[in-house]
Order: sequence, then C-alpha cells, then structure tokens
Amino acid sequence: MDARLQRRVQRYGWDKASSFYEQYWSKQLEPAQSLLLKMANLQPGEHVLDIACGTGLITFQAATSVGREGHVTATDLSEKMVASVREQSAKRKATNVSSAWMDAENLKFPDSSFDITLCALGLMYFPDPSRSAKEMHRVLKPGGRVVAAVWGARQSCGWSEIFPIVDARVQSEVCPLFFQLGTRDTLRFTFEDAGFEDVRTHRIQTILDYDTPEDACGAAFAGGPVALAYSKFDERTRAEAHAEYLASIEPYRGETGYHIPGEFVVTYGRR
Repeated sequence: MDARLQRRVQRYGWDKASSFYEQYWSKQLEPAQSLLLKMANLQPGEHVLDIACGTGLITFQAATSVGREGHVTATDLSEKMVASVREQSAKRKATNVSSAWMDAENLKFPDSSFDITLCALGLMYFPDPSRSAKEMHRVLKPGGRVVAAVWGARQSCGWSEIFPIVDARVQSEVCPLFFQLGTRDTLRFTFEDAGFEDVRTHRIQTILDYDTPEDACGAAFAGGPVALAYSKFDERTRAEAHAEYLASIEPYRGETGYHIPGEFVVTYGRR
C-alpha cells in the first residue's frame, strides 16, 4: 500500500475508533502495557515521549511514575486520540502531560530531547517502522531508552482473520504488514538497525476475553485498525463480516464468552 494512503487509513481509522477503544481494549492490552512499563523502569524527573499514545492508557501511568518534576509528551496520528488525552489531562489536572498531533516517522522535536521513548502497540501500523525507530533514536538523549510493544506472530493471534475478512470487502489492504514486526526477531533487528544497543525482547502469550458476540465484534471492527473501512460498510456487509469473523473465532468460544489467544512482543533498547 502507498505510504500516504496507509497514513490516511490509520489517521482517520483511529479517529473513528477513538470512542470505542478503551471500552474494548483497555483490559485486553494491559499485559503488554504492564510489561512495557516494567521494562522502561521510569524514574522521577524523567522526560518521556509516548508515541501512538491512543487515549493515554500508558501516558498517565508514565506521568505518575516520573512525578511533577518529570514530563510526558504524548503524540498520535489521530487528532481525536490526541484530543482525548488532552481532555483527560485537564480532568486529572495532570500538569506534567502534554499532547500533540504528530507523525511518528517525522517527529517535530530536537535531537536528544527525551530520556525515554515508549510506543505501546502502535509501531506495526506505521508505513515505515524503520524510519520511526531511527526517529526515536534521534530524539533520545545519549543513554536514553526505548521500549516498544507490538502484536506477535499471526499464527499466535486468534483474531487475525479480521484483516482478510475486511480486505475482501475493500479495494486495498487495511494493514498489510501488521504481523511483520512480531514475527521472529524482526522488531529486535529493526531497533539494532536504528542504532540501539543492549536490545532485549520478551514474547508473552495472552488471552483476549469478550463476554458476548457483540463485544467481540465491537473490538474487532469498531474499536480497532479496520474502523475506517468498517464505517463505510452498509448494514448487510456489516452483518456478513460479523458472521464470518464470529465463525473464525468460534473455536475460542466457551460458556462465559470468547477467550481468544494472542501474543505480544515487547522490546527494549538503549541509545
């Protein structure tokens, strides 16, 4: 897919997903986010860049860790995600949090601006993750750290059929390289190529729990990366796509809902 088109799909898709994101994903993403923050080992007074911040699921946890003497700058390609963080910052009176709309492949910060850069489950959406990794390296101070989390290998993610199901109903692939960074050591190699040292990777298994078919479909279609394409489906197309997706996750249905396997890859590096 053309890079400009991919950015447009992600930008406006996550605008569409922003109001559903926490409802369907906050609990499911917590294992990856907790490991990312543990590996980051944030310290009071540090300056943090949170790339692809979404609604701020790790932004405000990071802000608590660095304290009032530290600062967290949250960026996202989705203006509605950024607006959500800004609104939450005001409600929480989080004076050590700022947010900005920004492309992760072209960060508008001087060299050596931050102590640590975080990217929780955003890097696999970027058209050129290698360029973004090099930008993360550039804006870090010498000795600064980076920690990123991505989804793992396709065969380890039971919800992965969402992409071919949607792609069959649109003219272009929604997220063609989604699982690439989580396959084998691709994320580690990407960080090393960007210049990071002491690169370490952890791969963890998880279960995505959804109580009802409506919740499972809400997460997959309205609250995730296919939201822009989904918003253009008519009712008949939506019903067909829902039925096909539910059939694909039927093996993970139990008495208490759906328990869908997933995998995360979390990688650390140092400048």
